[in-house]
Amino acid sequence: MKQTYLFSGLCVASLFGCADVRVPEYQRPDTPAKSNWSRPPATTVSAAEAISPTWWQQFGDPYLNSLVAKAVTGNFDLKVLAARIEVANAQIGEARAGALPSVDIATGAILQKTTGMGQTFVKQYSLGSQVSWDLDIWGAVEKGVQAQSVEFRATEADWRAGYLNIVADVSTTYFQILQLDEQIEQQQRARAKNEQILAIYETMRSNGLIADTELLRQRAENNRLAKDLLELRRSRDVTENALATLLGVPAGEFKVPPGSLQDRVKVPAVPAGLPLDLLTRRPDVVAAEFRVLEAHDLMGQARLAQLPSVSLTGQAGTASFALSDLFKAFTFGLMPVIDLPALNPGIKAHVRTSEAQIKVAEEGYRSTVIAAFQEVENALLNLEAHKQQKEELQKQVDQLQVVSDQTKAQLEIGIASQLDVFENERSLLTAQLALLGSHEQVLSDTVTLYKALGGGWAQTPVEVVGARR
Repeated sequence: MKQTYLFSGLCVASLFGCADVRVPEYQRPDTPAKSNWSRPPATTVSAAEAISPTWWQQFGDPYLNSLVAKAVTGNFDLKVLAARIEVANAQIGEARAGALPSVDIATGAILQKTTGMGQTFVKQYSLGSQVSWDLDIWGAVEKGVQAQSVEFRATEADWRAGYLNIVADVSTTYFQILQLDEQIEQQQRARAKNEQILAIYETMRSNGLIADTELLRQRAENNRLAKDLLELRRSRDVTENALATLLGVPAGEFKVPPGSLQDRVKVPAVPAGLPLDLLTRRPDVVAAEFRVLEAHDLMGQARLAQLPSVSLTGQAGTASFALSDLFKAFTFGLMPVIDLPALNPGIKAHVRTSEAQIKVAEEGYRSTVIAAFQEVENALLNLEAHKQQKEELQKQVDQLQVVSDQTKAQLEIGIASQLDVFENERSLLTAQLALLGSHEQVLSDTVTLYKALGGGWAQTPVEVVGARR
């Protein structure tokens, strides 16, 4: 008999000896290194100096500031993300409850009557309680608490990312509305000029100076301008509806006062020499790393679950055939149980699954970092290129303005026709529309850059939740 117990003990010891229950220290996943940004070098600034947490105020438009404030309090996508933070916080307590004893209390009565001669009506009353406690000897429950705490921090970072997206979307949508306002105004001016040109063509045609085709071509141009004006007004209404949804207001119930983009919104100066550690402020990068740590903790919990567990169950109760005698006699009991999970193939399979999940989280983190590098590089390149294009367009507008002014002066002394004046003004309006579009593009590129660089959030290191490097 002793040999049998000894053999069984050796088998159990060998099973646990084969199980890997070590929990390695967390290490941040390695990512491809980046030496610098492509923007021309200048004096390097700190991350805090590069971007203010309220970066949208640098556009100098109080109405934009009010829109952002309204979106932060009213946007429903942000409210969903905030609710998920509350859920994750509650789940920390749920995970921690796994290490606490549980108490069950039950009371009941049995009322039984059997048909037949001489059978009596049987009544029995009972009251009992049971206390169960799974001892967290190896810290598996604590690992689960750590994992849920990390998930809580990840959901906070998700909210920050959502906040950043909402602010960026509100800003760019507002810029588009103001751009459309200016386009509508200039399109109306262009249509008025073409009506005047058409009147001149009709006079010239009635005098036999031009062919019918020239007159028809000008009428077709007026039809095109009328169609474009209708499209601009439709686009403004649709864009305004999109802004209302971002603010948490039903579409059609919110109106933006007409305004001039170039007069109301200024292009802020984004400093060159941006530090690389700005990416550590990006909420999506922070969330991705937190989820690597969460997977690491869950793997540790799964490995620790392979060790023997001890649970204590205590029972106490009383029973009586008479309610008045219920508390005269009590029964007590204590039952310790040792579970050997190494014999459970499901637990070992869960360990392998949790180890594979770490690889998924790590590759997701690397993918997020690589995508962040691309977004910042593209934003820097686009902003630089569009600023240069805007400068060229400004020169074109300035030159066409000179031509228009000279043509008007020539008209006064009789060496230019009214038709020449209208044609030059039409060319000037076309160039001004292109400059307006370029201005809006530079503003949107600036928003995209702020968003790509993390929007000025303070750096959130993973160590705050107890991880070790």
